[in-house]
Amino acid sequence: MRLSLPFRMKQFSLIFSSFFFPGLTWKIPSKTKNIFLTFDDGPHPEITPKVLNILDAYDAKATFFCVGENVKKHQETYREIISRGHQTGNHTFHHLKGWSTPAKAYLNDVVKCSKHLESMLFRPPYGKITPLQINTLKKEGFNIVMWSVLTGDYKINANQKKLLKNAIKRTQPGSIIVFHDSEKAASNLMYLLPRFLEHFAKKGYLFKVI
Repeated sequence: MRLSLPFRMKQFSLIFSSFFFPGLTWKIPSKTKNIFLTFDDGPHPEITPKVLNILDAYDAKATFFCVGENVKKHQETYREIISRGHQTGNHTFHHLKGWSTPAKAYLNDVVKCSKHLESMLFRPPYGKITPLQINTLKKEGFNIVMWSVLTGDYKINANQKKLLKNAIKRTQPGSIIVFHDSEKAASNLMYLLPRFLEHFAKKGYLFKVI
C-alpha cells in the first residue's frame, strides 16, 4: 500500500488515511482555538524571511519542515527560523519521493538531513511514503507529521480566492495546515498566508508549533 493522493482527493481523504495510518500525526487534539501552521521545502533565502515577517505580524509560530540540502546552503536563514521561536522538522536531505526510494536509502537520507537540524519531527515529501518506510522511521523515534489541510499553494495558475476559501472552510481547532516556503509556491503563499492569519486571528485563534 502506498500513501499519497491527488490534491483533489486529499482534502476528502483524511478520515480514510488516518484510519489506515493511525500511527501518523494528522491533527493535534485541541479543546481550544489552536492552529498548527507548517511550511515545507525551505529554507529559502528570500521567501522564508518574508514568511517569518508575516508570522511576526500576527504573533504566530509555525513548524518548518526543511530540506537538508537547503539548510546546508542557507544556514543563516535556518538559524533565523530558530531564533524567532519556530520549530523545525526533517523533510529528507534531497526531497525524496518515498514510493521510488528503497526503505534503507530513504532512512539514510533522513539521517543525513538530521545532521543539519535537530528534530525528530518528520514529514515525507509529496506525502509519499510506504508502510515499510513508516515502520523504519518510527523505530528510529521519528514522529511522522502529515496534515489536516493542504492549502494547494504550490498549484500554478490556481484561483487564489478559491484556495483561500477552501483552506478556511476546512480548518478547525487542532488542524495542521500545509504551506510551502518555495519559489514555486511563492505567489500563492504571499496571497494566502496573511489573509489566512488575519481571518483566524480575528476569531481568536492562536498559531502554535507542533
